[in-house]
Amino acid sequence: MSTTSEIAVEFRNVSFEINHRPLLSNLNLSIYQGEALILLGRSGSGKTTTLKLINHLLLPTQGDVLVGSKSTTNWDAIKLRRRIGYVIQETGLFPHFTIAENVGLVPSLEKWPLQKIQNRVYEMLNLVGLEPEKFAQRYPHQLSGGQRQRVGVARALAADPPILLMDEPFGALDPITRLELQQQFQYLQQQLGKTVIFVTHDIQEAFFLASRIGLMYEGNLVELGTRREFIHSQHPEAQAFLACLNAAKSWEQLN
Repeated sequence: MSTTSEIAVEFRNVSFEINHRPLLSNLNLSIYQGEALILLGRSGSGKTTTLKLINHLLLPTQGDVLVGSKSTTNWDAIKLRRRIGYVIQETGLFPHFTIAENVGLVPSLEKWPLQKIQNRVYEMLNLVGLEPEKFAQRYPHQLSGGQRQRVGVARALAADPPILLMDEPFGALDPITRLELQQQFQYLQQQLGKTVIFVTHDIQEAFFLASRIGLMYEGNLVELGTRREFIHSQHPEAQAFLACLNAAKSWEQLN
């Protein structure tokens, strides 16, 4: 976490509902510059809703979401999203764009000079472990799932956004590729120091990547703290996730 503890994103009494059905209730949360906050929870707990409120894909029913001390309702949505990298499970790459064109998309929209875009594309591909000479001119269908996910991360980082949102980015991958990308992400976070909000339902992933863990349950943030603090939580939902972790450890010991 940043030693200055400057707030990058803040939720103030935020609720969100659709057709009078609450998806998020009275969320108060400060996310600090340079930290990796993991939002952990079951499907439907409000994790992805929380992410989408940060980059203006959703607007609060009540309360305020502040990015850079400015409410998302006062941001131009396009300018806001260009300050925020967004990585989803299926990468969202454009199939008719080459890998270079996909990674360089936001810099192109920002009217960067062509040579600067190419340099940045090559830099980003190298950063995520894909040789530019080998991959830049390929198309997404010519890559494996893990390689496409790396391209998704490279694209999200290309315009050097201060904030990175990641919505179960490694959830669809096989366990070996998933571990490799978790390790790659951990390295990138150490190198770049971005503010990261990362959604997962996997407690092992949360423990591996988090500086802090926020546990979501039925639209509420019910626990927030470090791994050590989470281990000592008495909340039933935290206990349920810890039981999954303990079961996995017991299985390893038996075998």
